[in-house]
Amino acid sequence: MLNDKTVFEENESEIRAYCRAVPTVFKSSKNAIMIDENDKEFVDFFAGAGVLNFGHNNPKMKDAVIEFLQRDGVVHSLDMFTDVKRDFISTFVETVLKPRGMGDYKLQFTGPTGTNAVEAALKLARKVTGRTEIVAFHRGFHGMTLGSLACTANNAFRSSSGVPLNNVIRGTFNDMEALDRMREQMFDAGSGMLPPAGFIVEPVQAEGGVRPATKEWLQAVQKLARDTGALFILDSIQCGNGRCGSYFSFDDLDVDPDINICAKGLGGFGTPIGMLINKPEVDKAWGPGQHTGTFRGQGISFVAGRVALEYFKDEEFNKETIRKGKVIRSLLDEMNDKYSQVTEIRQKGMMLAINFDNAATVKEITGKCYENGLIIGACSTGEIIKFIPPLTIEDEVLEEGLKRFKASVEAVLG
Repeated sequence: MLNDKTVFEENESEIRAYCRAVPTVFKSSKNAIMIDENDKEFVDFFAGAGVLNFGHNNPKMKDAVIEFLQRDGVVHSLDMFTDVKRDFISTFVETVLKPRGMGDYKLQFTGPTGTNAVEAALKLARKVTGRTEIVAFHRGFHGMTLGSLACTANNAFRSSSGVPLNNVIRGTFNDMEALDRMREQMFDAGSGMLPPAGFIVEPVQAEGGVRPATKEWLQAVQKLARDTGALFILDSIQCGNGRCGSYFSFDDLDVDPDINICAKGLGGFGTPIGMLINKPEVDKAWGPGQHTGTFRGQGISFVAGRVALEYFKDEEFNKETIRKGKVIRSLLDEMNDKYSQVTEIRQKGMMLAINFDNAATVKEITGKCYENGLIIGACSTGEIIKFIPPLTIEDEVLEEGLKRFKASVEAVLG
């Protein structure tokens, strides 16, 4: 039976979430379009929670993956050497690292997901410093495994851990006064605050509501990390891989992380890679096998991820990302002017947020978006709608998606 959801409802865990907001069975997808079993066409402004920066079934990547499979390429390799892993590393170094003066940095493949990479970064920071505490920030999201979850701020995620989420000092994002107070405490022997192993921060908080760090504040966090002997760790999992109009979202902020965490769009095709970019003096703390992961050697991800890097051989793709971001921003600014329920618009590149006055309004709007054939998600504590469509979205599809969003908002707010 077409669009039959019985199997999922009877057999899949109650943990399922996204399918409750988009309750249909999809059968195909291409770039920013998804089609369900009833042949209803949806414009995708969610892009796999930021995984699909280069769209569904990217044709260049698909051709490369098919060729790889047809020649019996090595699909799984742990951390053994393969030709496609060599190609990915070489392309990443030449395209991303060397132009930034980071050619000697080490790439550590950690496992398939962002939270695996965060766990490795926290472990490495603690190993390098011999300390336990990590500084993380309000509204930050870093993953759902226990170490990552301890750094994640949202209580809705933290509440199911079942154990104490310890060894984290919580700071206030983008707040210079709060950072100054933290500095005072860290250098006050009577404060009781232990010196940290690392500071972990998203250059643009994604799940937290598209909140870009200011240059002044992020540089001050880096300085405090240096002054305390802690590692400065940037979580680029969702805001990286070209999402913000440059390969890294912090390229314009003049910072120099000890560890940069990458995942999500890095694999290109919706296929997973979790990776750390470590300063060599930090990376040398590892001994062979001290952090492993069965799925570090994903051949399909290396093939597709190398093709994704070709988009960044020059600045044309980044310019298009910035241009499309401005198109989205124009509509959101109109809504900000028109509706009192809209409280703020935030943006960096092609990651945008429209902040409403309450979560109930957002739930109504996203529900109407689904009815109108638009996939888009809420974030933070439910009062924010986040725009993260594929960077490769065609102009006409982008305009159609914005038209559907506008109609949905108008249906709810009048």
